Amino acid sequence: MIIKSFSKINLTLKVNSKTKNGLHEIQSLYTWINLFDIIKINKIKRNKDKIIFKGTFSNAVNNRNNTVHNLLKILRKLNLISSYYSIIVTKNIPAFGGLGGGTSNAAFLLKFLLKKKINKTLLNKLQSTIGSDLKLFSAKQGFLKDIHSVINLKIKQLFYFVLVQPKVKCSTKEIFSIVNKFSSREKFDKNLVKSRNKFLEYLSNNRNDLQFIVERKYPIIKKLLMDIEKEKGCRFSRMTGSGSVCYGLFKDQFYAKKALNNLKKKYPKFWFSLAKTV
Repeated sequence: MIIKSFSKINLTLKVNSKTKNGLHEIQSLYTWINLFDIIKINKIKRNKDKIIFKGTFSNAVNNRNNTVHNLLKILRKLNLISSYYSIIVTKNIPAFGGLGGGTSNAAFLLKFLLKKKINKTLLNKLQSTIGSDLKLFSAKQGFLKDIHSVINLKIKQLFYFVLVQPKVKCSTKEIFSIVNKFSSREKFDKNLVKSRNKFLEYLSNNRNDLQFIVERKYPIIKKLLMDIEKEKGCRFSRMTGSGSVCYGLFKDQFYAKKALNNLKKKYPKFWFSLAKTV
């Protein structure tokens, strides 16, 4: 069986508070994009899983402590699965980028293994071990209302992106540990999504609360975002998650391709990808 494990982009990200258990309450508008890891899975007649990571970003994966291994371990502990599997994950999603690659792998495997048996209680149990982004893979475009709730945006907008990752590895734990200011909680108006122009205006006027922290630590992020936004057809540029992948949202595919070529000439050693919403 072949599974596509899609990545996500945070279109907005607000850090609202810090909970007693040390987690941060965030709100985020997000979307899946067509950049994905490929997971090949088969049942095997053994009493041990065989998990292999390969591909461009496989070197960043800890072979003994990763989301795939941890997911299978938890599901067996909960008696939700009993079989063992051969799993090969081809890593196309950059690590330490804010695209949710590791969490995505677990999320899409979970959907495959349990089909329709996934509920909110189970997701909450898994989230602390697998990653706080787990719920973002329950809907292709959504609004993370709080750490436990996602509002599915039933009207999907098509957006084109240029993704760039500089030679910077951002630690999510470290970036969140620096947060000392919080944004007010908001009630998202789903009607905004009905109009592409109004939705884009709303997104343009918003932000990623973590971006300023990362820009101070890594000035190249600020410079890169400024250069992306200067490209013709760019509606806005932003960092996704806790970084370090930066992106520009473009008017259409034509302008995105032109910007991609221009930016590659400026930053030949950086990682690039053209992407669109799923």
